[in-house]
Amino acid sequence: MSIGSDTTMTSPSMRPLGETNSFGRLPAFLTVRRNMLLLAGTTLLALMSFTRIWTDEEPLTSSATMGTALRLTVPILLAGLAALFAERCGVLNIGIEGMMILGTWGAGWGAWRWGAWVGLLVGIAFGMLGGLIHAIATVRFNVDQVISGVVMNIFGFFGTRYLSDLVFTGHQGGGVTQSPLQKSGIPKFDTPFLAGGDLFGWKTPDFFGWLEKHHWFLLGDIGGIGKGLTVNLSELTVLAVAMVPLSFWVLWRTRFGLRLRSSGEAPSAAESLGVKVNRLRYAGLLISGGLAGFGGATLSLVASSYYRQGQTEGRGFIGMASVIFGNWRPLGIAGGAAVFGYSDGVKLVAGKSLPALFLFVTLVAGLMIIIGLLRKKMISVIAAAVTGGLFFIAYLEVDEVPESLTHAVPYVATLVVLATATKRLRPPAQAGIKYRPGEGH
Repeated sequence: MSIGSDTTMTSPSMRPLGETNSFGRLPAFLTVRRNMLLLAGTTLLALMSFTRIWTDEEPLTSSATMGTALRLTVPILLAGLAALFAERCGVLNIGIEGMMILGTWGAGWGAWRWGAWVGLLVGIAFGMLGGLIHAIATVRFNVDQVISGVVMNIFGFFGTRYLSDLVFTGHQGGGVTQSPLQKSGIPKFDTPFLAGGDLFGWKTPDFFGWLEKHHWFLLGDIGGIGKGLTVNLSELTVLAVAMVPLSFWVLWRTRFGLRLRSSGEAPSAAESLGVKVNRLRYAGLLISGGLAGFGGATLSLVASSYYRQGQTEGRGFIGMASVIFGNWRPLGIAGGAAVFGYSDGVKLVAGKSLPALFLFVTLVAGLMIIIGLLRKKMISVIAAAVTGGLFFIAYLEVDEVPESLTHAVPYVATLVVLATATKRLRPPAQAGIKYRPGEGH
């Protein structure tokens, strides 16, 4: 029996998490898990709503903050998906930051010469070039994967600087550190009925905006979040978010995805069943590079209208952290990217509201204390009590967070997430381990 056959794909032991049974219903434990996630999300939103009302800091969940957070989440999300495909096929891709840099430069150049949509394709192609180089080094020549990734980051930075000096210098608005303005931009739109968008020339109602204006408990926050995610929306952002369900479908609903994951879990066993492990790792790294280039392109085309040196600001590394946060699952990666994107958005739009977040963390810590007591986990109770106490003191004593510290908020959030990630994380078994065809069997 070969991997990818119908029997293998439908075997109960190989059925991926979230797949329905033969009657089209989710297993009972998955239904409970889904309900628990919904309850947790609603509880956190209620705590945030209470914090907003108590501190009178409306920007915490305003549409402006959420719209900015969405735009900042997208490149981190795509970087996380890039790391997901690489590690699922068994290769660490430390070079995602460099591939994103290549994507920003390629998109900036392509958009300047031919327009934004061509710029997107060029940015993806440049990212895939980086993925191919990493694949040749690690798969073909078995170079240490960490070293290859670090070299890719260096190559991305200095290579694009050299190309900028070669291509952009001498043109209006261009130079060694940036490209001229793009020839045409990506269209944006307001969603009809949800954010008051146009429908065949008719101005539709703004439902989320109406909710946000009333500032009601919970409903006002839903309005602010909803409008932020549906107003002034770039078509490229919609395409990027669609990569989450598409990635899940490819990895857990196709034969290609099963074989790709097998090359990261048990390459020797997969090869013994006829799977071309090295070929799949090339494919996985090409997809990884393309997604990283896509993420870089969004920075040049949506967050800005031209390429600028240093545009990625370490988002490739934060994307890698989101993979750990999301337990190597597309939806979990989206959640991790949203946490980082929101912290960055608050820093930019509502920097003066940051002390209010100290109260929110205090309330979350209090909730964790209650859960820990119910589960009789005293270590978790003590850790939550210490954290909550420190943040409550900060809330009482700090009136304004210095601007120099606000820039560190996304990176502090990254460290906190990595430090508190669940112990049930399960990375691909052979990710980062060298492999040669014929070994182990």
